Amino acid sequence: MSAIVAIVGRPNVGKSTLFNRLIKRRDAIVDEISGVTRDRHYGKTDWNGREFSIIDTGGYVVGSDDIFEQEIDKQVELAMDEADAIIFVVDVVTGITGMDEEVAQLLRQVNKPIFMAVNKVDSAMRVADAAEFYALGLGDYYTISSINGSGTGELLDAVVEALPEDEAIAEDELPRFAVVGRPNAGKSSFINALLGEDRYIVTDIAGTTRDSVDTKYNRYGFEFNLVDTAGIRRKSKVKEDLEFYTVMRSVRAIEHSDVCILVLDATRGFEGQDLNIFWLAERNRKGIVILVNKWDLVEKHTNTVKEFETYIRKQIEPFTDVPIVFISSLTKQRIYKAIETAVQVYKNKTKRISTSQLNDVMLPIIANTPPPAQKGKYVKIKFCTQLPTPTPQFAFFANLPQYVKEPYRRFIENRLRSNFDFNGVPIQVYFRKK
Repeated sequence: MSAIVAIVGRPNVGKSTLFNRLIKRRDAIVDEISGVTRDRHYGKTDWNGREFSIIDTGGYVVGSDDIFEQEIDKQVELAMDEADAIIFVVDVVTGITGMDEEVAQLLRQVNKPIFMAVNKVDSAMRVADAAEFYALGLGDYYTISSINGSGTGELLDAVVEALPEDEAIAEDELPRFAVVGRPNAGKSSFINALLGEDRYIVTDIAGTTRDSVDTKYNRYGFEFNLVDTAGIRRKSKVKEDLEFYTVMRSVRAIEHSDVCILVLDATRGFEGQDLNIFWLAERNRKGIVILVNKWDLVEKHTNTVKEFETYIRKQIEPFTDVPIVFISSLTKQRIYKAIETAVQVYKNKTKRISTSQLNDVMLPIIANTPPPAQKGKYVKIKFCTQLPTPTPQFAFFANLPQYVKEPYRRFIENRLRSNFDFNGVPIQVYFRKK
């Protein structure tokens, strides 16, 4: 499970620019998800072969009367509490401010690796100006420019070296299903409904993360580990924003899973927080099942299910090939259908298509609908294969792969889905030089 690095600091020091710089440095492994509230982002990146998550927090403002800024402060404190390492960004142009001193005082109480990044050092003339930040009492600093990227390599070298080792997942052949969702969506109720009264079939396994506990589920022919984020006790010292807190813990749970069971509250609909968690799972290449809980409380008419499902699929475009199950944890309506669906998604995620079968199916489709010509150049695809990766990835070998555009890649993905059933699973398609 990858570590988490939080970027903190007062407003307007360039945190978001630094965040964008860090996650976009390596295009092949970059993920970015807009966060719950203004100026909040979650990303995943890689440096020197080490993968980790990055959280861009809001600007920390001390003593503000603005309610929104007070909420940002809570979230910054939570991020510092949850992160494995912290990058504290300051601004060489403005120098040390009172807010910098307040944040520094807060950081001195944190027993975690802290890296002070003096930003906007765009010229050699400003390097000497950065020396004043020694006064903050946080030790050495790194001079960077988040705009042009200078100094960020040295910063990341130090950050990666200080990160704790990735937590090993206990050897277990069973798939892991993470139950995730916003507060009060009914995650605990769903889990309790699944476990029922026959407690003898449940064994607790010591969690491989600081927070979660796997529960082994074995009944009705299904066997898997359930990663529960619903019952985690919140730290009393943090008066966290629940929405931000949910995403923080979801990052850990999602990375620790094979399939994510996203629980929605039907009475509230599909909101921004649900979408954030959905994309966290998709960008981490996890299988996804959407459960619309509390369906017994919704007033229905002839097309209610169809309309609700259409609305959700519109929100999650372009990845719409996701199963949606309408359940009621209270009445146990369709909860076993939900588990059956999650098991099938896991099978889809681990599916292997033989090279001969893949070519027999896909090459005639490509011959009938070849890639559009670009600048008078005709792309010819002669061979395809599934890559030996944990999640479904396919390589199509062509004479001019650089001329294959995104719409045709989508076309190929859709044909793969329609012929081989990857329902609920993100798949990746690559075009490579023959």
